[in-house]
Amino acid sequence: QEQVVESGGGLVQAGGSLRLSCVASINNFRITDMGWYRQAPGKQRDLVAFITDTGSATYAGSVKGRFTIFRENAKNTMFLQMDSLKPEDSAVYYCKVNGFRLWSTSDTYWGQGTQVIVSS
Repeated sequence: QEQVVESGGGLVQAGGSLRLSCVASINNFRITDMGWYRQAPGKQRDLVAFITDTGSATYAGSVKGRFTIFRENAKNTMFLQMDSLKPEDSAVYYCKVNGFRLWSTSDTYWGQGTQVIVSS
């Protein structure tokens, strides 16, 4: 009844592409912002990109021009198109969902992540 699931990760060569997907299944919940974060071994979890319910997108400087975030609101689904991948992009990528319950309380949900490995 409350579920956020990422998919689309894998192993690719440098310069390759992947598309990540995030599907949110949360009852009595209006989704506002959705975002992608990533965490490499021994590192903090950092913002990659986020997108509002009106389609306004923001990117980390390290991925700007290479990654594109978009969403399909009616399906509660968000995507991250990753092009020109570099080894330093290797990490577990997490989906974060922000929104409000019908009784006007805010909440945040995280998926369990999908792994991306970019080889040299």
